[in-house]
Amino acid sequence: MSTRMATGGRLLNKGKPLRFSFNGKNFKGYEGDTLASALLANDQMLVGRSFKYHRPRGIVASGAEEPNALVGLGRDGRFEPNQRVTTTELFDGLESESQNHWPSLEFDVGVVNNYAARFLPAGFYYKTFMAPRAAWKHLFEPIVRQSAGLGKVPKDRDVDTYEHFYAFVDVLVIGGGVAGLQAAKVAATSGKKVMLIEQSAHWGGRAPVDGGEVDGKPVADWIEQTVSDLRNLPNVTLRSRCMGAGVYDHGYVLGYERLTDHAPMAAGPRHRLWRIRTGQVITATGAIERPISFAGNDIPGVMLASAVRDYLVNYGVSIGDRTVVVTNNDDAYRTAIALKQAGMIVSAILDARPTGGGALAEEARALGIRIEAGKAIAKVHGGKRVTGVSVCLHAGEGAALETIPCDAVAMSGGWSPVVHLWSHCGGKLIWDEANAMFRPDPSRPPLGADGAGYVATAGTASGAMHLADVMADAAAVAAKVAGVEADAPAVPATDEAPMMPVWLMPQGAGVKLRMKSWLDYQNDVKVSDVQLAAREGYESVEHTKRYTTLGMATDQGKLSNINGLAILSDALDQPIPMTGTTTFRPPYTPISFGAIAGAARDEIFQPLRRTPMHEWHEANGADWEPVGMWRRPFCYLRAGETTHQAVNREILQVRNSVGMLDASTLGKLIVKGPDAGKFMDLMYTNLMSTLKPGKCRYGLMCSDNGFLIDDGVVARIDEDTFLCHTTTGGADRIHAHMEEWLQTEWWDLKVYVANATEQYAQIAVVGPNARKVLEKLGGMDVSKETLPFMDWKDGTLAGMPVRVYRISFSGELSYEIAVDAGRGQELWDKIREAGAEFDIMPYGTETLHVLRAEKGFIMIGDETDGTVIPQDLGLNWAISKKKEDFIGKRAQTRSHMADPNRWKLVGLETLDGSVIPDGAYAMAEGVNANGQRNTQGRVTSTYHSPTLGKGIAMGLVLHGPDRMGEVIEFPKVDGTSVKARICDPVFYDKDGEKQNV
Repeated sequence: MSTRMATGGRLLNKGKPLRFSFNGKNFKGYEGDTLASALLANDQMLVGRSFKYHRPRGIVASGAEEPNALVGLGRDGRFEPNQRVTTTELFDGLESESQNHWPSLEFDVGVVNNYAARFLPAGFYYKTFMAPRAAWKHLFEPIVRQSAGLGKVPKDRDVDTYEHFYAFVDVLVIGGGVAGLQAAKVAATSGKKVMLIEQSAHWGGRAPVDGGEVDGKPVADWIEQTVSDLRNLPNVTLRSRCMGAGVYDHGYVLGYERLTDHAPMAAGPRHRLWRIRTGQVITATGAIERPISFAGNDIPGVMLASAVRDYLVNYGVSIGDRTVVVTNNDDAYRTAIALKQAGMIVSAILDARPTGGGALAEEARALGIRIEAGKAIAKVHGGKRVTGVSVCLHAGEGAALETIPCDAVAMSGGWSPVVHLWSHCGGKLIWDEANAMFRPDPSRPPLGADGAGYVATAGTASGAMHLADVMADAAAVAAKVAGVEADAPAVPATDEAPMMPVWLMPQGAGVKLRMKSWLDYQNDVKVSDVQLAAREGYESVEHTKRYTTLGMATDQGKLSNINGLAILSDALDQPIPMTGTTTFRPPYTPISFGAIAGAARDEIFQPLRRTPMHEWHEANGADWEPVGMWRRPFCYLRAGETTHQAVNREILQVRNSVGMLDASTLGKLIVKGPDAGKFMDLMYTNLMSTLKPGKCRYGLMCSDNGFLIDDGVVARIDEDTFLCHTTTGGADRIHAHMEEWLQTEWWDLKVYVANATEQYAQIAVVGPNARKVLEKLGGMDVSKETLPFMDWKDGTLAGMPVRVYRISFSGELSYEIAVDAGRGQELWDKIREAGAEFDIMPYGTETLHVLRAEKGFIMIGDETDGTVIPQDLGLNWAISKKKEDFIGKRAQTRSHMADPNRWKLVGLETLDGSVIPDGAYAMAEGVNANGQRNTQGRVTSTYHSPTLGKGIAMGLVLHGPDRMGEVIEFPKVDGTSVKARICDPVFYDKDGEKQNV
């Protein structure tokens, strides 16, 4: 049985016992335990059930690679499912529950699937659920939905808090084992800013467990001294419990730090997501021991040899009284030796290699441990725990030579470097035949924008398997990265025999054994499943992965992928490198949703943006309207007014005298660089590179599918600089749109884009008296001759440096004045004072909308809905015929885009002066296939116009521009309808005389 030993446990504080529960049963552990070590110390071998067959599952590993032992932790607002017991630090009062079983862990009715396994091979669902067709909805889907998923979904609100941190360093070292410590130590000598992160709570990785000497002292002492030295360096930051989640382009790395998981009642956030920018990344992420596939290798008590050693040395836990070690390499002998020296029985070491091991084998033999070379496990006996193993020749078919009683099996199939982070950004791998593993190819690293590699690996992550090689590699890599010279520490050489690749044991195992030999423990993928996939034509490793679900569990194939592709290669009779690997994707291990969201929750889920004049609007009757993440005044209410009356008052004031609008929310994107003109021509439908400095031009922007996504006025600042105005809701979206194309398609263009929306306040002064107001402010000439329509100028108004644009969204004489955001309120007050004699008043967004509709100007989000192209809106004039290309050009040549029956923009005026309901459809003769009335158009914008004294609207109508004067009918929700005449969409000042004065 598994038990806590009286001695041992280097990480434990036995002076501080802890109480915890598992499935409602109370247990005792110690400070320093993981939940896994504490469960094993209490002989809790059975911890869960597999996903497909509900087979009993026990702990198999000791780290993040654990596939079986997933539990639900906590309760109520601190409940979280699918937590690995191997990485969960024990704390007093911890509550845990096993998952994926009913009605209980010990008795799970789902295990019936195990007895029907021959009828449920890989891909059976693709074949079974096809027919009869009606059965999917009423039979198959309900069953699949009921049985799918792991754990329970949390129901209560998360009571913890989370945060994001940002770090900027020269060198980031990921992994705090001996390689990472050595790399950080060397890099730090250069004076560079170094950050070292380690996913566990302890430094040194496996070295303190495996032993060895560095610079003449025990490796544990060297680790302690090195950590102390690094902590005392001002240019070094150390973070434990911080996992390197993903490496991205441009030296961007995500780190995931678990701050209080080990002490949930402590103050402060629970998790922290680090956003790190670094010049160089060194991944010292070590390696993961591989299991071996043999019949019954999933029975609780079968574990990785390194994990058995970890639990023994770190936590003083013996997995069983009698252990059988099965291996193809020398490292597993360390486990046998450690067990023997701790007073445990090692029943036998079964070494698949005909010639056996090296110096470690001799040491084990000297301790009296039985060693059987060329032998293998035919199958493991037991159900919910191991009771024994049948021994066979590895070169045979599995005929049992003897049965060895035991209660634990320690297996080792070799080691695989953790290459995930190296691969996230395109680092390539090479097959190492001697060690039967994929390792990073240093000649093909992830490349930065300058064509140089910015990610390097160190130590075991590079493929170095012995301590001396690990330290030498780490020192050399760090020295090269930091640009310094460094000598590797002195480490005694080791003498180990070559390993022998073993993926299936015995090598000639028959089908009955292969059907019980497991690759993916969580998803129940067997050797026979992969071989079946190969027979059925799934030759690509990615196709096999999806057909069998190999590596698609929560552990993402950390234990199963290499073994699986080796089995696939053998089935296809091709070398492993030809088969290749599946794709490595971030995060390396799961990240909590809370950490991803950070502080973005509750009232700060999204920051509400406020213009510099927000408080003035609040104090002066603003009726707020949400626009994106901004709040803009819909109108300004006076005592006794309705919103309709306020809007009418504001409209007439602008048309007859002068009004002012807070336009600060409009997007302001600065596009700068030698290739800015070329880039602008690609982004906009019309030609922008010919725009002269000091001039403005209206522009349209389309998606790659040709649909209109934004519009605005572009001002050319100088030869290399443009300022692009966007819609309020489009600033961030269009900025991201530009960046996406720059980074993924036109990365060679010398262009930078900056979002300066919040850097400037912008105030529109609009109406026949607008020029008089600005002239009273004084400081610059704003006459028609000096500042004509669609020009801009820098100057001074009321003693403030400003930029004035002669642009109009209302059809009136209009100036938009940009000033530093910090002086926005000051300028607003000065304009109000100067305009007092003209009864100047602020106006809101609804007034803005009516003014532009009277003028026939389109608005993104009203006249567009994601399916509208510029040609639908009569904006053919804004599509350049001189340019070779722009985003959306080719899409607009598709047949359905050029269809003459597309609805076109027209104006609509009601016969009775009423207002057409927003979004109403115009009815046509006949009914469609669904029995509904045919339609011939729809309303996009509709308002009452106090200027014209009637209802006006804009809409998209079938052949609309060719049907001027025709009357069409729009039904209303109350059963009545309203008739409207098709007219020109420009209702007011068609020739533009008022805006050009």
